[in-house]
Amino acid sequence: MFSKFIRRPVFAIVISVMIVFVGTLAIKKLPISQFPDIAPTTVNIFIAYPGSSADVLVKSTLITLEQAINGVEGMRYIATDATSAGEATLRIIFEPGTDPNDAVVRVKTRVDQVMPLLPELVQREGVVISPVQPSMLMYVNLYSKSESMDEKFLFNYATVKMIPEIQRIKGVARAQILGSRRYAMRVWLNPDRMRAYNISVEEVMKALGEQSIIGRPGRIGQSSGIAAQSLEYVLTYKGRYNKPEEYESIIIRANAEGESIHLKDIAKVELGSEFFDIYSNLDGKPSAAIVLKQNYGSNASDVIANVKAQLEEMRPYFPPGMDYKISYDVSQFLDASIEQVIHTLRDAFILVALVVFIFLGDWRSTLIPILAVPVSLIGAFFVIQFFGLSINLVTLFALVLAIGIVVDDAIVVVEAVHAKMEEEPHLSPYSAVKKVLGEISGAIIAITAVMVAVFLPISFMTGPVGTFYRQFSITMASSIVISALIALTLTPVLCAMLLKNHHGHAKKRNLLTRALDSFNRGFEKLTGRYVRLLTAIVSRRWLTFGVLLAFGVGIFYENQILPSGFIPNEDQSTIYAIIQTPPGSTLEKTNQVSQKLQKVCEKIEGVESVSSLAGYEIMTEGRGSNAGTCLINLKPWSERHHNVKEIMEELEENSKGLGAVVEFFEPPAIPGFGSSGGFSMRLLDKNTDTDYHEFDKINQQFMDNLRKRPELTGLFTFFAANYPQYELEIDNNLAMQKGVSIGKAMDNLNILIGSTYEQGFIKFNQFFKVYVQSDPEFRRLPSDLLKLYVKNEAGEMVPYSSFMKLKKSQGPNEITRFNMYNSSAIQGLPAKGYTTADAIQAIQEVAATSLPKGYDIAWEGLSYDESTRGNESIYVFAIVLAFVYFVLAAQYESFIIPLAVVFSLPVGVFGSFLLLQLMGLENNIYAQIGLIMLVGLLGKNAVLIVEFAVLKRQQGASIFDAAIEGAKVRFRPILMTSFAFIAGLIPLIIATGAGAIGNRTIGASAMGGMLFGTIFGVIIVPGLYYIFGHLADGRKLIRGEEETTLTEDYVHANDHFVQPLETETHVQ
Repeated sequence: MFSKFIRRPVFAIVISVMIVFVGTLAIKKLPISQFPDIAPTTVNIFIAYPGSSADVLVKSTLITLEQAINGVEGMRYIATDATSAGEATLRIIFEPGTDPNDAVVRVKTRVDQVMPLLPELVQREGVVISPVQPSMLMYVNLYSKSESMDEKFLFNYATVKMIPEIQRIKGVARAQILGSRRYAMRVWLNPDRMRAYNISVEEVMKALGEQSIIGRPGRIGQSSGIAAQSLEYVLTYKGRYNKPEEYESIIIRANAEGESIHLKDIAKVELGSEFFDIYSNLDGKPSAAIVLKQNYGSNASDVIANVKAQLEEMRPYFPPGMDYKISYDVSQFLDASIEQVIHTLRDAFILVALVVFIFLGDWRSTLIPILAVPVSLIGAFFVIQFFGLSINLVTLFALVLAIGIVVDDAIVVVEAVHAKMEEEPHLSPYSAVKKVLGEISGAIIAITAVMVAVFLPISFMTGPVGTFYRQFSITMASSIVISALIALTLTPVLCAMLLKNHHGHAKKRNLLTRALDSFNRGFEKLTGRYVRLLTAIVSRRWLTFGVLLAFGVGIFYENQILPSGFIPNEDQSTIYAIIQTPPGSTLEKTNQVSQKLQKVCEKIEGVESVSSLAGYEIMTEGRGSNAGTCLINLKPWSERHHNVKEIMEELEENSKGLGAVVEFFEPPAIPGFGSSGGFSMRLLDKNTDTDYHEFDKINQQFMDNLRKRPELTGLFTFFAANYPQYELEIDNNLAMQKGVSIGKAMDNLNILIGSTYEQGFIKFNQFFKVYVQSDPEFRRLPSDLLKLYVKNEAGEMVPYSSFMKLKKSQGPNEITRFNMYNSSAIQGLPAKGYTTADAIQAIQEVAATSLPKGYDIAWEGLSYDESTRGNESIYVFAIVLAFVYFVLAAQYESFIIPLAVVFSLPVGVFGSFLLLQLMGLENNIYAQIGLIMLVGLLGKNAVLIVEFAVLKRQQGASIFDAAIEGAKVRFRPILMTSFAFIAGLIPLIIATGAGAIGNRTIGASAMGGMLFGTIFGVIIVPGLYYIFGHLADGRKLIRGEEETTLTEDYVHANDHFVQPLETETHVQ
């Protein structure tokens, strides 16, 4: 069949050109991302209830929404967070692969059912539902180079001029400025003046609602259809006020004598900010912190590139002294890691070419298999696009590993052609190729079938791990199939065109030829010693099984001591510092701590910039005056001498004594999978009613027990029930006696203390709110509350002190819930020398032994998937071995012979585990990908020996001689292809910088296995064939069965089929 291409060289060349062409087109259209899209779909619900505490938010709003949403189709879990800043967030996490739009519709349908049950103010503020990836896409600081601009101006400049432009960029789901410095008309009431004038808050709100209005008078002269009109006039009214002096002129009360009380008589009015709940700065300069999140399915690289282009377009229009800095963006690590892999591709290609040249000995023979590399790799991109995959680290790793594999088939062809010309010195390359194709086509098809059999089953796996396996396997299998096609079409043509038969002729003597001759003589001596070794040990069955048993014991031992993991945290040049000052600390106190931490960071080598937020913590995106976050941006990998772990250790040491708890975390290993690296969990209170003080006690005991475990470090939780509070105790009898209703008294406090807004105004083509609240000087101390007044039914001003007392207490400032249970969100890191798998196991052990009845733990983020994984690697490995076995059974028409291949594989597994341990790496998903690929590679080597041995046995050789001859003939090709593959792994093993852990892990897993599997495999496989060949000898399922393998039958049958065409061609 394949000899047909030798007679049609243009056809063979066109096939390869077309493969490259469609692959190149695919590259230009493929999306680029850091990892495959494995993050679960998340729907966020944002709720505002100004003036409410965390407990009020939970009881009035969150419980109602949770009950309605719980159990929505496809939901994994629901997590909520409420703060005493009057804001709450619900996150509904769906299974990976759930369509975000479908998820939003499901959630919105359930929310709409209970909207009438929510407080009126919550409904007016709005319940915002959106599908947003939980992790940041970008973090941009708009800052003032001098102190000429304050945070309010920067915030509102970004609000008016920048956010609308950024929000329109395709792929941006949310562009948010952290904090609430948005312009607002602040009406600061003076309670003393109000009491003097006997004016209530209700009267103020009524006056605002009646006088700052939108009018729509209509038109004059509008046609009536009866009489003609000469002109028509549109009537206008100025509408809502938008200047402080206009609000100050609002009349609160007037009488017939012309006397009036204006708003300015009882209040100050200014254009201020909605709230003052977050301080933001960059390297000590005031800033507005802009956080961007992306839509599901969007291309992160494209979105970031478009945002950067838009920012550059806006920069020339900034006021003097204003600038921006991108403190964090996903593409920084993405671009650097992909660039690192591309450099690895280049280096691996050069090293593979060098190894091939050393073995083949001339540039013509080297060029032929090397040409298979670009064709196979570029062609694989078409298959990647066809299956809807992306260019990411997993698919690029597959291509790096494929470099050393795709040359194999072409090398087998070139080696066979040279061997045939060496046997017949006067044979032309064309004739040699024709004779060789019939002999080696079966081996190439068998090798390809084995390799595809390795990757085919794992491509059907589901879940996050399955997505990794699927993308890797499809990329690998496609490049291998294309390389086999090239080896059977283009390679024979190139051999016939480029090779020359110099065998039997004297070579020109030079330094290079002398070096190559020395190598070949040395290799011939090695081959001789190898054959003598095999002759001595092949027939010793006990030795073969003894070696296998030793490696089996070694695998068991290594598996016990080798740390396991899921997806490693890479050095992303970014560190999150989470600050927690003592409960009750003011925002100014937290800001002072964050500024001190900034100065500490500036002294650390490798730190480029620090952006701080006081009043906001990035883990749960919650707010509180005692919470803070610093985003520490490191210098590029090439400009610093320490990795992120070492810098974190130095920061931890130097940040002690700041008067606050400070913990350092890395960004999440996979964007969209949680808010930080390490592990994320919840301590759940499953009791009917939560006693927050008792829960706080249990939480602290649990944290103390966790801190005793050596596997854990950086443990952190924001839950605390000791935040200073005052409980209002109202005497209902006294209040009723004085004509004050409880509802009216609370509504009055809601406005004076908590603030409210009833309307808004238009300025700078934006809608802003009007807030009414008592002046800060009247609400500094708890005792100020008792000095306030409320108007009773008789129109008299009644002091709160006459019917209300304050009781000092403590409670939570922030309440987090998980699956409808009150919870404590706990973050942490595995200690040095341990993995996240070790940390998860340690936490589960502590929970099982220390938590009282009614309390439990739950996992979230990446930890959720890691904790539910089980021992998938064994399951996958077993499936892969089964597929390889059955493919080989069909190939050899025997259920016994394939065991010679299958039993040779454990040697490589031991080598893989050993090198991972020696390099201090973990058995994570990258290592397991390397192991799966190893099965195919080592299986291929074994197939080369067994295939030839089976052929010799069919030709009449004894099993012993067939085993020796098969090993001898395939010894050089096996070592050449194996060392070519190992050479391609060297750049991965020595990788540094972005993505180094993943590079080194997959490189170590593959290299260790390939070294051991090759060195010991060429010794063990002949012995295994000798054992299983004897067992299979003479055993047939059907009497009179042919002994020729299926592949050889297929190849020879097709060769006979095309023979008449060949004859006809010669006649013509």
